[in-house]
Amino acid sequence: MSRTALRICPLCEATCGLTLTLDGTRVTGARGDREDVFSKGFICPKGAAFGAVDGDPDRLRTPLVRKDGELREATWEEAFDAVAAGIRPVVERYGPHAVGVVLGNPNVHTMAGALYPPILLGALGTRSLFTASTVDQMPKHVSSGLLYGDANAIPVPDLDHTGHLLLIGANPLESNGSLCTAPDFPGRLKALRARGGTLTVVDPRRTRTARLADRHIAIRPGTDALLLAAMAHVLFEEDLVALGALGPHVQGLDELAEATRDFAPEEVAGACDVEAGTIRALARELAAAPTAAVYARIGSCTVAHGTLASWLVDVLNILTGNLDRPGGALFPQAATDKAPRPAGPGRGFALGRWHSRVSKHPEAKGELPLSALAEEIDTATEEGEPVRALVVVAANPVLSAPDGARLDKALDSLDFMVSVDPYLNETSRHADVVLPPPPPAQSPHHDFAFNTLAVRNQVRYTRPAVPLEPGRMAETEILARLILAATGMDGADPCAVDTMVIDQTLGKAVRDAHSPVHGRDPRELAARLTGDTGPERRLDLMLRLGPYGDGFGVRPDGLSLEKLLAHPHGIDLGPLRPRLPQPLRTVSGKVELLPPPIADDLPRLRAALRERPAGLLLVGRRHLRSNNSWMHNVPALTGGSNRCTLHVHPEDAARLGILDGAPVRVKGAGGEVTAPAEVTDGVRPGVVSLPHGWGHDRPGTRLTHAATDPGVNVNQLLDGSLLDPLSGNAVLNGVPVDVTATP
Repeated sequence: MSRTALRICPLCEATCGLTLTLDGTRVTGARGDREDVFSKGFICPKGAAFGAVDGDPDRLRTPLVRKDGELREATWEEAFDAVAAGIRPVVERYGPHAVGVVLGNPNVHTMAGALYPPILLGALGTRSLFTASTVDQMPKHVSSGLLYGDANAIPVPDLDHTGHLLLIGANPLESNGSLCTAPDFPGRLKALRARGGTLTVVDPRRTRTARLADRHIAIRPGTDALLLAAMAHVLFEEDLVALGALGPHVQGLDELAEATRDFAPEEVAGACDVEAGTIRALARELAAAPTAAVYARIGSCTVAHGTLASWLVDVLNILTGNLDRPGGALFPQAATDKAPRPAGPGRGFALGRWHSRVSKHPEAKGELPLSALAEEIDTATEEGEPVRALVVVAANPVLSAPDGARLDKALDSLDFMVSVDPYLNETSRHADVVLPPPPPAQSPHHDFAFNTLAVRNQVRYTRPAVPLEPGRMAETEILARLILAATGMDGADPCAVDTMVIDQTLGKAVRDAHSPVHGRDPRELAARLTGDTGPERRLDLMLRLGPYGDGFGVRPDGLSLEKLLAHPHGIDLGPLRPRLPQPLRTVSGKVELLPPPIADDLPRLRAALRERPAGLLLVGRRHLRSNNSWMHNVPALTGGSNRCTLHVHPEDAARLGILDGAPVRVKGAGGEVTAPAEVTDGVRPGVVSLPHGWGHDRPGTRLTHAATDPGVNVNQLLDGSLLDPLSGNAVLNGVPVDVTATP
């Protein structure tokens, strides 16, 4: 007999509520949960394919341990014993930094990925951390850290109330949104236009989002920061700056005016290929709109001036008085955030507290560039030890990082590697131990990260829809045992990890004069936590101590796990509200408009005014039915328009003798690939586009469907040398390539 169960979708950042149809333990269908307080029934093709993703026959069911050069099935005890035997000798002989940790994008989509990697890093004591952030959004974290003193204080557009949205380098009709959690992002954009609002899209591609817009500006790739700086120049020049209520919370206005003096639209127009009159109109319209927001994403982050572009997005919101006001860009307040503290100066945000060993890249937010991972493994220097052991959690850097061929070889040279992954993919095939988490239907779900970026404050939690299959291990237990094995405590009770965190958190809370539990007995508080598992007890703790929490009885109407479980479709916590100055953690206690690292990088942007790249520029793209490299093994999500083709404008195709559907060779600094051409006016002249996440043609993987149409790895065109210097983010867009028709 079939039944239904609720589940929050973990397949993209929209976090839609699903209603699963189950036949025993098998997911046979998925539809949108109409009663979900946030998504209200919306579903995309990925959510509809939840059952196919969950039941993929290529998912690993038992651990794999390398014996005599081959990965073979093993027991969980054998696997964790092998982890302990592989990592501890490296730490003891070479020190903690010789152990690298790589965290992939799916970590932010699971409870385990949010709760346990920070403990692993602290326990190992390594500075060799590499994550997907440095091929994605690190510029936004850095710019937020410099502006607000907190790298995670990222304002999001108030989509449901704004009257004017300027969207740059983002395609939410395909991505469902990013660093802006908004179920039914397409519907929200249509509602914006229906209520008389204006949508402007700046993108070198005529995306589905651009086709929806009132105006599409086909900018030259990589020049977003120049365009935004010119808009700021116009606001100052034409006396359109109006801080409004932000005035008392902002410093550096005069210095910013001087810093943007050289970026007049007439000076910028040639570099970004946007007419000066258009740039002035964009600035004037933004200033004149009763409510407005500027929002930019991966296209503006993964470029040479990614941090400056991210900074200038917020600068424009500030100069027009739209930061921290309804209809503008506001700071969300998640239920598991720390309870708000009194406003005041903080420690600020620092860059470059340490550097990578080989190329001396500065850390950002505790991370080193993923682009530097290969050289940190395969290059010896007099300073420090190479990375000799690697812990990889839900990451596939062979496809997601530049120059995967080099990294492929480097991984083979490691003393030891453990991968937490449901698949034997292009990266995990190198591991000595593979620890497979269960399918998502067998896991609980709460969005710790994405609720801090949501366009409406709300809280939701779903328990596993089906019980763990025999022989499976919960992802939370896998990571807890991994922590124990990697830190010399192999075989200890994994519950000890959660107990330790709870004790430390409560011990700190009762000593904090601003905490609702100040002065109370931490043992008594721990005994009052509810939940069937350690992770649930930790969630209960965070909810109770959070901004909406019950404070362990101090606020009887507040949140707790028990209350959340009584609301299976979630609890609505209301629209985003102004919060300044509370989120500020700068040394001054104000928004610091022109931080020194930003000012020091502006000469590099001024030099770009003179740049006129010759030849073709490469940009990436994604499809609604994909998410990076981990969905091409699901037949329901591939085929049709979701193909690995090179988009070429008809003018460029005619000039180069390229025929639609014919193979073309694309060559970059890191190598070359051959892909079928797709001649389309969806890209502007001078621009070509390849999607990322493809290249499933390496031996030793178990991705049966993906291997039938492997595509090519666009990141192999990059050699990893191009980085945004402030954030260490890889430059993936706006890079020059040679394209030739093959015989």
